[in-house]
Amino acid sequence: MEHIAVNPWASLAYLVAGVCFILALRGLSSPSTSQRGNRMGIIGMTIAVVTTLVTHVPQGDLGLLPSDIAVSSTVIAVSSTFNALGMAEIAIALAIGAVIGIGMARTIKMTDMPQLVAAFHSLVGLAAVLVGAAAYLNPDAFGIADAGEIFTQSRVELGLGVAIGAITFSGSVIAFLKLNGNMSGKPIILPARHIINLGTLAAILGLVAYFLTDQSPWVFFAITALSFAIGFLLIIPIGGADMPVVVSMLNSYSGWAAAAMGFTLHNTAMIITGALVGSSGAILSYIMCKAMNRSFISVIAGGFGADGGSSGGGEAKEQRPWKRGSAEDAAFLMGQAEQVIIVPGYGMAVAQAQHVLREMTDKLKEHGVKVKFAIHPVAGRMPGHMNVLLAEASVPYDDVFELEDINSEFAQTDVAFIIGANDVVNPAAKTDKGSPIYGMPVFDVEKAKTVLFIKRSMGGVGYAGVDNDVFYMDNTMMLLADAKKMVEDIVKALD
Repeated sequence: MEHIAVNPWASLAYLVAGVCFILALRGLSSPSTSQRGNRMGIIGMTIAVVTTLVTHVPQGDLGLLPSDIAVSSTVIAVSSTFNALGMAEIAIALAIGAVIGIGMARTIKMTDMPQLVAAFHSLVGLAAVLVGAAAYLNPDAFGIADAGEIFTQSRVELGLGVAIGAITFSGSVIAFLKLNGNMSGKPIILPARHIINLGTLAAILGLVAYFLTDQSPWVFFAITALSFAIGFLLIIPIGGADMPVVVSMLNSYSGWAAAAMGFTLHNTAMIITGALVGSSGAILSYIMCKAMNRSFISVIAGGFGADGGSSGGGEAKEQRPWKRGSAEDAAFLMGQAEQVIIVPGYGMAVAQAQHVLREMTDKLKEHGVKVKFAIHPVAGRMPGHMNVLLAEASVPYDDVFELEDINSEFAQTDVAFIIGANDVVNPAAKTDKGSPIYGMPVFDVEKAKTVLFIKRSMGGVGYAGVDNDVFYMDNTMMLLADAKKMVEDIVKALD
């Protein structure tokens, strides 16, 4: 293999960028430091991109740094695979990407953030596939071949990178369609899906192994095609309730795809960034699997959460007696309470009720009520969705608690206020072995003296399709209305 010259100043710059990325992840681990972490990520990405352009583009080399965060970086990754491109073309690509990225950042609704993240993951996967294809079609330009014969280690990198990238792309497309409502959020169960999935995965691995001995085009493109197919097959059987874990896992896949391409392109920053994204996404997925009582292996295999019965039959049991309350009732009960714990869910995000909810908490505090927010690890449609919404509404970080930190307090709480959540407060997860959510840690809201439950109607159920016994408990008062409208009426009543 020919020697690849390494610019020591470029290596130092990539090292600094890598440190910035690590500090970014550290900052993003807490809402109070997330803005600083985001700034560190921006600084690191700027250093990496500028270093790549300065050290590679003028010489016609092809080092680059794709990112699963910025559309502009994906445009660079795709564009810079063509050896004839110069700095002017790269600048145009940067400008186009910057306009798209800034436009999305300024206009995207928080409720649409999960599908935006899924869309960005798909771009990272597609970029990895295109870069891999360019490297395969012109390996000498990438420094991975001798007289057109691709080096063995480079074939491994190409095969795995393209396979993971294709899986990330097609899987993210399905996740986007499900999250955006273009495809049903219910699991789509294919006959003998596990056999099909295992057979396809075995074929991909077999072809990657065969690629080491034969670099024929049919082998490379068969790997690509089968990988696109398995991405669809893995995500289609997964229902909406499990989408937070899917988004996290696809994030991990995109990182590993970028790392594999980094080896092909001899780009240190790309390897570091991909490894950080891949490992952090995998760790987050593992944590979320524990929070949902899912098997980590079943996440990778696809179709987790699709089996198992539904004790509720997918329909609420409206014939059971339940109590209906009004905004005035809720205002009186919370105004007289010593402590109120608020449990938000995706319904709050859909209603865009976070700002008026913070206004309600301010009113309650004026009445001397202690208010806390309880956030389930899988509340919303992506990891940290509720935390971001509450931060957007300027809810103090000290008022927000995770499940393990606050669950024991419900027994000493006067009012549990549920807004837009369902499965994460369903006691069936603790008692009904036939329920699809059985074993998932949930909030013990039923132990509170009073439960106020905001819901549009009694006819709907959560993503898991399971009826919730909390609706019918003696200490529960159902507040049937749009979440934002109901909270606005409660605020007026508190005045």
